[in-house]
Amino acid sequence: MCGLALTGTVAGLPPEPAGAETARTLAPGEEGSLLEECPPGRAGQAARVSDPDAAVPEGGELTPQQAEDYDRRFREALVPLRGQEMQAPRNVPVVVHVISAEDGRGDVPQARVDDQIEVLNTAFSGGYGTDGADTGFRFELSETTRTVNDTWFTRFDEYRDTIRAELHRGGAGTLNVYTAQLGTGLLGYSSFPQDYEAAPDQDGVVLSHDTLPGGGRDGFDLGHTGTHEVGHWLGLFHTFQNGCASPGDYVDDTPYEREAASGCPVGRDSCPRKKGDDPVTNFMNYSDDGCMTHFTEGQARRIVEHWAAFRS
Repeated sequence: MCGLALTGTVAGLPPEPAGAETARTLAPGEEGSLLEECPPGRAGQAARVSDPDAAVPEGGELTPQQAEDYDRRFREALVPLRGQEMQAPRNVPVVVHVISAEDGRGDVPQARVDDQIEVLNTAFSGGYGTDGADTGFRFELSETTRTVNDTWFTRFDEYRDTIRAELHRGGAGTLNVYTAQLGTGLLGYSSFPQDYEAAPDQDGVVLSHDTLPGGGRDGFDLGHTGTHEVGHWLGLFHTFQNGCASPGDYVDDTPYEREAASGCPVGRDSCPRKKGDDPVTNFMNYSDDGCMTHFTEGQARRIVEHWAAFRS
């Protein structure tokens, strides 16, 4: 896998292209740079899984080289915007595409779709904790589409390019959310804003239908898989990107973290040579939904800048 290698298996994204090299993971106590040989410029998909001790789905985690490439493209896109005031949009239009089976599985009620939008608005306004930043982003549901298709529901990843091309609505500033059955372990994944221009009809967030509020996914049914993946859609990396190696997740006020958190550990410090305990309660971690409380001010600035650079 061209990414940070973990143990175990998870049903999820399709196999990577032939020829990708395997990443080297840092040994315990090692805090140098991560180097690897993944092809530059290959589009990434950032996934969230329910068990961080299992392998991230193929293509579901950015390699250090991919993250560096995304950041380089981000900084280049900001050059012509220097001196301009950058602000979050007043409202981001959201189109939710509910894909279900003929027997009714996955047919998410409209009330739960509405609840997911409310969760996004509370999370991005800093409403879940006293340490949360108000990012300025607000979300407004503009449409819910419903598609009954057994094959699309149960084999979304196999047909995802076709599904997204057929259902996608709007432009770079419209958030498209797709719900379906993603398989054991996989909660959701997202595209990055840097890839919109090359593949506009593949832009958006994919969520396992049972992760929306009230969906019954044990530990993950408060809607924060949606919060997490929209964070990626707006340009954020995982808090554990690059482990203890510089530059981490490219945000100055999120402490370094060697690996994803599970559950809601207290006082966890997996990079003791770096300042601060692990950002366990940050929305860009893998902690349980009930543990997640905030984005930081640095993350808020970064998504505003990504919006200006790629989605405005």
